[in-house]
Amino acid sequence: MRVLVTGSSGFTGKHLMAHLSEFGHDVYPLSSNLTNFDTLKKEVQEVQPEAVIHLAGIAAVGHENIDDFYNINLLGTRNLLASLAYREHYISSVILSSSAHVYGNKGGGSLSETSKIVPGNDYAVSKYAMELMAGLWKDDLPITITRPFNYTGKGQSNHFIIPKIVEHFRNKEDSISLGNIMLYREFGDVRDIIEIYRRLIEKPAVSQTLNLCTNEPTRLHDVIDICKELTGHNIEVKINQRFVRENEPEKLIGDDSKLRELFPDLKRNSLVDTLSWMLS
Repeated sequence: MRVLVTGSSGFTGKHLMAHLSEFGHDVYPLSSNLTNFDTLKKEVQEVQPEAVIHLAGIAAVGHENIDDFYNINLLGTRNLLASLAYREHYISSVILSSSAHVYGNKGGGSLSETSKIVPGNDYAVSKYAMELMAGLWKDDLPITITRPFNYTGKGQSNHFIIPKIVEHFRNKEDSISLGNIMLYREFGDVRDIIEIYRRLIEKPAVSQTLNLCTNEPTRLHDVIDICKELTGHNIEVKINQRFVRENEPEKLIGDDSKLRELFPDLKRNSLVDTLSWMLS
């Protein structure tokens, strides 16, 4: 298929572009700015994509310019959908990447697609607003919304927790400053995420919202222990209260039942596999 990918130069986008090409798809990175409707519309008409995977957006919760969340994540996505509505060709799938952040962090436990939505910051609000806005095109475009939980892999910025830990072990640092390392969280693998995206365009799950998750809770403490085993290096963990958030739930993971129903043969990389790959 002719696949248009937004956010192709980002962490997930780079892996996805290579993966789709490997499986024989003709992949086109979006070059237009999402905030410029006219150039966006022109590019869509030139590419004539049969599938679209929309990854572009501001992904860092701590991004300083709050306006960017809404201008890009919300209005930029609206421009993309509006430009696709002008198409003169068949599109089998439009995947919009939202975020598990829309659930907030108050409830804890295993979160399904029907769990209560309680966004706790502007990033999460912009993503949920994007989901609601996309409903305006539900009768015209074959939209699937994904809500990825935490995932990692080679090429992810060390502003994120797992690459930060991996970098410290690779550099054989004496110590590392972290927050609460006893909380249970998800740590998926980007290679599994891109496979899911490919399979979603090959077997469209139209008009659905899907958690992209593992349903496997892991403590940061255990991540550190695995890195110790893999590298033979010991590192002192210093708890920095600046990184400790108040009232964080002990366990926050996704329910992957819906995803498993769609792809019962889906295999996943173990956390050991992921960390070995990142440390290599």
